[in-house]
Amino acid sequence: MKTRKLNTWILAADLLWAAVAILGAGALRYGVHNLVWTPGLWLFLLATWLVWVLLSSRMELDGFRGGWRLPAVMSHVFLAVLCEMGVLLALAYLARHYVSRLALLYFGGLLFVGFGAIRCTALLFLRARRRAGDVWRVVVLGTGRVARELANRIERHPEMLCCVVGLLLPDEGALEDLELGPDSAQNSVQLSTFGIIDLLRARQVDELIVALPQPELPEIRNVAASCHESGISVSVVPQPYELYLTKPRLLDIDGLPVLQFRRASPSQLFAHSKRALDITLGTVLGIVSIPALFSAACALRLMKGLAFRWENRCGQFGEQFRMLRLNVDRHVVHSSRFEHLLELLSVTELPQLWNVVKGEMSLVGPRPESPAQVRRYSDWHQQRLRVKPGMTGLAQVHGLREQNSSEQKARFDLQYLMNPSLLADISLLLQTLWTLAMRLSRYSTLIASSTVPMNQPRSRRIQRPPQEILPSAHSTQSSAD
Repeated sequence: MKTRKLNTWILAADLLWAAVAILGAGALRYGVHNLVWTPGLWLFLLATWLVWVLLSSRMELDGFRGGWRLPAVMSHVFLAVLCEMGVLLALAYLARHYVSRLALLYFGGLLFVGFGAIRCTALLFLRARRRAGDVWRVVVLGTGRVARELANRIERHPEMLCCVVGLLLPDEGALEDLELGPDSAQNSVQLSTFGIIDLLRARQVDELIVALPQPELPEIRNVAASCHESGISVSVVPQPYELYLTKPRLLDIDGLPVLQFRRASPSQLFAHSKRALDITLGTVLGIVSIPALFSAACALRLMKGLAFRWENRCGQFGEQFRMLRLNVDRHVVHSSRFEHLLELLSVTELPQLWNVVKGEMSLVGPRPESPAQVRRYSDWHQQRLRVKPGMTGLAQVHGLREQNSSEQKARFDLQYLMNPSLLADISLLLQTLWTLAMRLSRYSTLIASSTVPMNQPRSRRIQRPPQEILPSAHSTQSSAD
């Protein structure tokens, strides 16, 4: 199923559910026996359909944008339904038409539940087709960041119905010898260029994607020509990878393909709106968090003699600033359960709301890092410094913290820079709440199974999974997320 066709089916299901939701809201408000379909309901339904079509085209509400994640899907749908209800209220006010607020509340709730269920049903349908073997089998020819990035992105998009069955890896010497390595070295197969087509046929490969810095080499051209003759599609990933932060647009000039790149540049309206959101929401959150911060600061003062600490970080364009946080050492196995809980729920980072209000940070953006680590940035990582650092971001809601490699976090941070949007920022804030709730749930499960007294070191009470305690050799994320 093509992505565009899937989007159409989801939108059609949304519009059908909107009509059902109107009837359901009327039945809940006035009762089934008193439900009457009036011309006013037809106008209300038409307005609902029109607004939702516009929102769907603007916000890409099919649920698979950026890869399927339930928190992201539900937060996008939630924000879209809020916008829908706001527009409908405004239209009703301008038309001087009375609408029951309780019926409207029922209608919004039914929309949210139904739209979420439609997207989950679409995911189950795609997974069923995948289990049945109805997938487009792909092999990636390439090495390094581009090939890994391509394989990861394909796997995160179930709506593409693609399966990466392996990687063709050029040997270190020349391109005459290639190896097929799906995941591990023991599964790799050494073969010559002339044996590639036979292997692709044996694996029932539908498409070969070339992701090499020099795809015009004679060996690669021979492979591509042989694939065409064998009915295997061939695609090419444009190089260099530094064009990652640009949006491609294919221009066909009388059969000559021209790939245009446009760098994503946020508008002044977005910048002012983002700053207004930072000041408003940062101030509100700062006031709300005062009791929790005061209690934690008092406890840390008694335990360690110092409640807060200042740390040097690099902000937008590499400018240094002093970041405020609670005085909790990160990932020290002998820390108390109380400090571990503060770190787990990122309460240690709440003082950075002061940095947000001052304008040194934003609520949403890449996490700030120390000057020493920024000096080791590659050109690719340097692009993270184009925006203000944030308290949370796309990498954090995907569960990545400082123990994950900088390559993984940079991938999500740069993806965030590709699509600047105020609604996307609000969605990431909602997803952060979900992430913290999941952390607390896992921590509560561990505590419930632990019978060791509170005053013993955390390393004796709770055994973290290996992926959470082993440092990454490529990690550059210094601040707790």
